[in-house]
Amino acid sequence: METILVVDDEKNYLVVLEALLGPEGYEILTADNGADALTLVRESDIDLIITDMKMPGMNGMELLEECKRIKPELPIIMMTAYGTIEMAVEAMKKNAFDYITKPFQNEQLKLTVRKALKNFRLIKENRLLSEALSDRYKYGNMVGKSKPMQRVYDIVEKVAKSRASILITGPSGTGKELIAKAIHYGGPRKDRPFISINCGALTETLLESELFGHEKGAFTGAIAMKKGRFELADEGTLFLDEVGDMPPALQVKLLRVLQEMKFERVGGTRTISVDVRILSASNRNIKDDVAAGIFREDLFYRLNVIHIEVPPLRERVDDIPLLVRHFIEKYRMDEGKGSIELSPEVWKLLYTYSWPGNVREMENVIERAVVLNSGGIITTEDLPEELIGKKPELEVERFIPPDVSLSKALEQIEEKLLRRALEQCHNVQSHAAKSLGITKSLIQHKMKKYNIVV
Repeated sequence: METILVVDDEKNYLVVLEALLGPEGYEILTADNGADALTLVRESDIDLIITDMKMPGMNGMELLEECKRIKPELPIIMMTAYGTIEMAVEAMKKNAFDYITKPFQNEQLKLTVRKALKNFRLIKENRLLSEALSDRYKYGNMVGKSKPMQRVYDIVEKVAKSRASILITGPSGTGKELIAKAIHYGGPRKDRPFISINCGALTETLLESELFGHEKGAFTGAIAMKKGRFELADEGTLFLDEVGDMPPALQVKLLRVLQEMKFERVGGTRTISVDVRILSASNRNIKDDVAAGIFREDLFYRLNVIHIEVPPLRERVDDIPLLVRHFIEKYRMDEGKGSIELSPEVWKLLYTYSWPGNVREMENVIERAVVLNSGGIITTEDLPEELIGKKPELEVERFIPPDVSLSKALEQIEEKLLRRALEQCHNVQSHAAKSLGITKSLIQHKMKKYNIVV
């Protein structure tokens, strides 16, 4: 929902414009003087200002100048009953979007408003596209001739043009967000916003505010009205990263929004409608979380209309040379260096290393090697210690007795890992859960399963 600020010292015009533009689907804020309008500009997420030219105190021209200093791209329509060519020229020179005189024709005003908002949308979208442009063509992170990646590409191509919700799963560092961007930019919404949010990086209160926005004063620290990611992604795509970490209370609200595509900002009462395609990702097995009762089953099926599983790098070793050469070329150019090759020893290490951090870890390793290298040949001296040193292998025989079923063996290993993590973390469940890469709710579920009491 786009927000319009109307400024006029004649309060009847505020009433008229709110009655005229409100039914068009806009959110209308009003101010009867320039100082209050300026405060709203600083504190609210506004898409258009319509201001009277002649007002006591700060007049419309002064308000225009101040607003352009704060938000240079914000469109401003000047309105006056004292129109002259000179005033119109002065307003346009100071970057007013347009100039209308009172009394105005309703349809003409609506047309001018639509043009101003469309122009502002294009400015914002161009900014978003410019920021995303490099990422859009960074599919070197997804480069691959291996069969697992070819299967991923086939699914991406098929689903890009649909409206279906897609859940992308796989270990951290495999490029799940890049796949989400490939789906977005390969579909009909490619010229609309791609907005992402990490659901595991924020507290419940902040995550709700980031998703749905908030009104001024909705909670401590809410000093201004703020639009949420759903509003920003209207007619585009919203990417919910690490959706499996979303708190249960927010899962309920998200489900309702996905069903109706309607919501209210935190602290607000106005219902806002949006058209958003949902892509989500998780490095967790959400089916296990559903079974454990910590993720809603109905939300899982709403998100998981189509599932894309991204393979870890260790399962696509055929792609290692392509990825290595891509990252070498990328960072060689960034650093302004000449041709760089790898020694046979380095190639062997890259092929035999397990890559627990997947493609993201490989990119970091290659960037480091290119920066440190000075001879044109990357050697083992340019690599981090974890690649060079031998990693201890898991001694399965120490965990389980012989002649045991697979399910029983996995349960025994899981129980031992839980007990060891709790012991190492002095029985602090939240710390133990973090060390195991699971949630506190899941570790509590597992503790009940294995009758672990602390």
